[in-house]
Amino acid sequence: MHFEGNVQIAAPRDRVWAFVIDPNKVGQCGPGVESIEVVDATHFKATAKVGIGFIRAKFVVNMEFVDLQAPDQANIKAHGRAPGSAVDANAKMKLSDGANGGTVMDWSADVNMSGTLASMGARMIEGVANKMIGQTFTCMKSKLESPG
Repeated sequence: MHFEGNVQIAAPRDRVWAFVIDPNKVGQCGPGVESIEVVDATHFKATAKVGIGFIRAKFVVNMEFVDLQAPDQANIKAHGRAPGSAVDANAKMKLSDGANGGTVMDWSADVNMSGTLASMGARMIEGVANKMIGQTFTCMKSKLESPG
């Protein structure tokens, strides 16, 4: 599955960059994220509960920054497992200057699921994924655009 979009954030690019490369800050905005463990500067692990339809799964996801070009772009590879399911994702984010000192974030993600959750069907998975992506960006904008 492929997802992409852009987000206008009323915050300077250096502040957005610092936020998006901090797993603990981004993790606070991920729906269902229960914990984040920073392994080193480029590797981290998240535990998250995901539900699609009547199926719920607890994923342990290993993530790696594979291409950081501060403060312009970042690429992340992720591999997650849950009982009976797996997910692999490659995500890209590009930051550019927006209007009035703000930032434009162009992003894309390619996600492959297998196992029990994948059996729910692409339409249902895409609907849930789009909702979760929207919640994540709404949270990020709220945190970045608030003073202090």
